[in-house]
Amino acid sequence: MRIERDRPISMNARLAVRRGPMRLRRWLAAGAAGLTVAGLASYAFGTATGGAPAFVLDLDQVGKRPAPPPFQADCSAQPAALQAELSRIAASFEGQVGIGISKAGCDWVVGERLAQHFPQQSVSKLWVSMAVLDAVDNGRMKLDQQITITPQDLTLFNQPLQWEVLDKGMIQRPVQMLMQNAMSLSDNTANDRLLWTVGGPDHVRTFLKSREIEGIRFGPGERLLQSAAAGLTWSPELAGGRKFEEARARLPKDAREAALGRYVADPMDGATPAGMARTLARLAKGELLSEQSTRLLLEIMGKSRSGPMRLKAGLPQGWKAFHKTGTGQELGSLATGYNDVAVVEAPDGALYGVAVLIGSTRQPIRARMEMMQAVSAALARWHSTKTS
Repeated sequence: MRIERDRPISMNARLAVRRGPMRLRRWLAAGAAGLTVAGLASYAFGTATGGAPAFVLDLDQVGKRPAPPPFQADCSAQPAALQAELSRIAASFEGQVGIGISKAGCDWVVGERLAQHFPQQSVSKLWVSMAVLDAVDNGRMKLDQQITITPQDLTLFNQPLQWEVLDKGMIQRPVQMLMQNAMSLSDNTANDRLLWTVGGPDHVRTFLKSREIEGIRFGPGERLLQSAAAGLTWSPELAGGRKFEEARARLPKDAREAALGRYVADPMDGATPAGMARTLARLAKGELLSEQSTRLLLEIMGKSRSGPMRLKAGLPQGWKAFHKTGTGQELGSLATGYNDVAVVEAPDGALYGVAVLIGSTRQPIRARMEMMQAVSAALARWHSTKTS
């Protein structure tokens, strides 16, 4: 397979997810336009600088777990051969990689370093969107609710909205558009505004707990997370432009190495491959959100423009990937938090949760992408062999 540069591309292919034996293609075809959700006309926002939100929801204010729709899966095939192939892929990769695959409706998970926590980086935007959609499901937020963004709300790294914010001084965007920007373009500022609007990191953690999601940590937000990984102390002056990168470049190399090493060894936003794969499989089954919100989230993930040459590129024709990428900080040739996680659909409608999390490596981007492609290709081969 020809490898291209890992860059955003336009993806207009029609979504095709299946729920159990019946196609979720019809489920998604209804589209977000058909959503009818009630919500409050206003909602307490976090502070402009990303501090404590004006109103933090407690466990009682997180929506109850929805009753999952009927779901059936063929769990007769044993994954021993798939495990062997994943072990081979991990052993041949020069770097610290975790792999997890779980079939929706089955109780098995296979992979490597399944219980080790790896940095999520932008994969954690998935949990923010889930918490927001839970709030929508339960009438505390609305998809068309306008959120104000000012220069004081800017974060760091990838934030496509920043230039319009700086030019106009203030913009407003609806919740659904910010979610699309956060998940598809990995816009840090869009995600941060959603985070503080829904109630901050504590609320996201409460949501994860309410759904009994295990093996997933949620960090303190983009500013504090990236500052700690870089060895900096966050201040508002670091937001926007390349001020953060410039301040980081002034640090002694040994200080940066120590800070990045601490982060990778015990990431505050860590996730285990097993926890990630199982959670994605549960999402595919409709266990975590309402049917409407699950549909919308998968639709957004299916249209993601980031990482087209990661997991998705290893799947044969007829397979679908609904995914979220993550890319962490680099120091010289050392790359950290290079990830892709996905709900993967086979042509026969079987659904899998797949996670590939690279804690650290000195391998070039091409080698990282090829390893991820090998994982998704191995899944497709195993599935085809067991169902043929």
